[in-house]
Amino acid sequence: MATQHGTTDAPRRPAGSPDHDVVVVGAGLTGLGVAARLRDRLPRIDVAILEARADLGGTWDLFRYPGVRSDSDAFTLSYPFRPWRNPNAVADGAEILDYLCRTAADLDLERLITYRTRVLAADWSSADQCWSLTVRRADGGEDVRTARFVVFGTGYYAYDHGHRPRFEGEEDFAGTVVHPQFWPADLDLDGKRVVIIGSGATAVTIAPVLADRTARTGGSVTMVQRSPSWVVPLGRRDPFADRWRRRLPPATAHRLIRTRNVGRLGQIWRLSRWRPQLANRMVGAVIARQLPADVVAAHFTPRYDVWDQRVCATVDGELFAAVREGRLAMRTDRVARWERDGVRLGSGELVPADVIITATGLAVQLLGGTSVRVDGREVTASESLLHRAGLVAGVPNLVAVIGYVNASWTLRSDLLARHLCRLLRFMIRKGYRTVTAVPPSSVRRQPLMPLTAGYLLRARDALPSTGDRGPWRVRQSYAVESLTLGHGRLRTDLVFGRPSRPATTRRPVGAAR
Repeated sequence: MATQHGTTDAPRRPAGSPDHDVVVVGAGLTGLGVAARLRDRLPRIDVAILEARADLGGTWDLFRYPGVRSDSDAFTLSYPFRPWRNPNAVADGAEILDYLCRTAADLDLERLITYRTRVLAADWSSADQCWSLTVRRADGGEDVRTARFVVFGTGYYAYDHGHRPRFEGEEDFAGTVVHPQFWPADLDLDGKRVVIIGSGATAVTIAPVLADRTARTGGSVTMVQRSPSWVVPLGRRDPFADRWRRRLPPATAHRLIRTRNVGRLGQIWRLSRWRPQLANRMVGAVIARQLPADVVAAHFTPRYDVWDQRVCATVDGELFAAVREGRLAMRTDRVARWERDGVRLGSGELVPADVIITATGLAVQLLGGTSVRVDGREVTASESLLHRAGLVAGVPNLVAVIGYVNASWTLRSDLLARHLCRLLRFMIRKGYRTVTAVPPSSVRRQPLMPLTAGYLLRARDALPSTGDRGPWRVRQSYAVESLTLGHGRLRTDLVFGRPSRPATTRRPVGAAR
């Protein structure tokens, strides 16, 4: 992708114009990707990125717990226009953050970012045909930024708090309590008895790392889970990727490896939907090769089908090795209460603890917690439908980027970024200023994310819905959406509006300045 400088080097905007053509909220994996696509494909439009935190990176700057990494392969997690060059096929948090920082520097994206600027509210004015964004600055004061288009690349969870259920007797516990989302840099676990509560991706990632650390210092780690999750080993290095990266130019190898990985992910997902029992047996057989049968039956045989919830990955089988070698103890039981010296289970067993890590999940939150209003009317996420383009039904010129739950988030976020460029180019060519998605009355609502994970079930009332047909159906398929988002009709269920004022004072999105 060629670096463009038209955005920042453009002349001053005409009087009466908004501050920006497009504001991207969030400077993480999604926001940087959207901004890069906009600058490359629409270099004449003015783009700004507003980031609430002090640094770019989003999730990969926030999460600092031991072993933090992606559970998606790095080739599908990374951008298609920016080849992944690190030898590891599964990247840890520091490697991903370094990749994002280098991407932002090489594509000159940092100059677009205003840090420590949290978007509190977004108000659309039909009279002015633009958004007014109320933002809080680093000094605590508030400003208003205006924009024709707003793109939320803020992910799907709250950064300032995680899901933290209360346990009976917490006040009696004499040790240290840590939530992985806010890991203390100075936490000393040498020689400590550590209990990890949880069975999701975070617990599966942290447990073997801490087990290795405490085993060398006389401590212990016990993972307490209410019920098992599906866990599969994932190689840190990929022989297929290594072979072709030696033989092909970086961009060509990246496309090949990415295409192969997308195909494999799609096959596993389709099998789990069409033949769930067969998928269960296949994954179960992989686990059975890692551990004794009694351990698998007690702690690694879930009550749900593969991909009813997100499948957890353990790099190079580290979790299984820690259990097999006795460095990690497993308990599958409910937590009855916390006591002074540890966690009492439903069976009556007391698991001793000096440190309890509550790997109990994320708190789902869309649009970064921003309050959205259209002509003074509050937009309620749970009452909204999402168009395939990420447009929120009934809300002009606003895109909420939602990635895949069964594959790398970036696969869909980049498809949406490219589709947005296509949509804006169409609007510029036709002289349109606004676009609003309007669903037919016959569209039936369905859950946005088709998984039964606890954090999604808790958030059902806070999430928008997808439809059952056409552009209102958010499909968990990169192959299908590559066609619908890349080549589908742009006008379907979209209402476009032209400037309501003379072009001398209000210009169409992206018009020449």
